Amino acid sequence: MKTFKKILFWSLIGFALIQFIPTDKVNKPIDHKVNFIDVNKTPDKVVQLLKGACYDCHSDETVYPEYAYVAPASWSVKSHVNEGREHMNFSVWNTYNKELKESMLDKSIQTLQNKTMPIPGYIVYHKEANLSDAERALLIKYFGELLKSKVY
Repeated sequence: MKTFKKILFWSLIGFALIQFIPTDKVNKPIDHKVNFIDVNKTPDKVVQLLKGACYDCHSDETVYPEYAYVAPASWSVKSHVNEGREHMNFSVWNTYNKELKESMLDKSIQTLQNKTMPIPGYIVYHKEANLSDAERALLIKYFGELLKSKVY
């Protein structure tokens, strides 16, 4: 029993100490001249879906939930956000070249069709991100129309 108490004590000390390891949760200011929603004059329903299911990881408009302020969960959240922004960042959309935009739109359609995005772990804590088949179809149609129009 003495060993268990020592392990518990040092575990709690370790947990308390890791709370002092910072993660940057400051979003960059949004430039509406390059933001996907503004550049493409995106319809309100699509904006609502994008912000509910995509923008926390794929934009500079991340809304960090309460658990994102407690380590080690904070490290995981920040890692997912950084990775999401690396793949596609809606906030800097108009800084991408045409080929990259086409590729990202294609990939977005594929991930929506395959239901690989949003990731399951995100949906657990964000019910609005659990897209219905109709909502997925609407996003797929919108991205497809952008690809066909070649105006993105």
